[in-house]
Amino acid sequence: MLETIYTENAPKPIGPYAQAIKVGEFVYPAGQIGADPATGQLVEGSIKEQAKQALLNLSAVLEEAGSSLDQVVKTTCYLSTMENFQEFNEAFGEQFAGHEPARTCFAVQELPLKALCEIEVVAVVKK
Repeated sequence: MLETIYTENAPKPIGPYAQAIKVGEFVYPAGQIGADPATGQLVEGSIKEQAKQALLNLSAVLEEAGSSLDQVVKTTCYLSTMENFQEFNEAFGEQFAGHEPARTCFAVQELPLKALCEIEVVAVVKK
């Protein structure tokens, strides 16, 4: 059975999609950019600030679904340029605090709202 997940603690979707879908023991959140949940606008600053906010947004969605960043098994990370790869890695590592999920990371031509990064995850529900 599919369950649609929604929380006020993450930005509202900017298109016709859910913040996340929960299926059995898995949670599939939509990708998140570094947008402030209150305003829907990108946070000011570097890729580190945007990556941190994107992961805070994902954390809020995962919590609403009964999961957390500790339960993430796979991430896909989209960067506006690979020149930001090292800075992105630093922010990513700080937010996951020792948990190292599988990851794919690559550059794309453009992201929503001209974001510097977007992060997508797959997680399991806490038991």
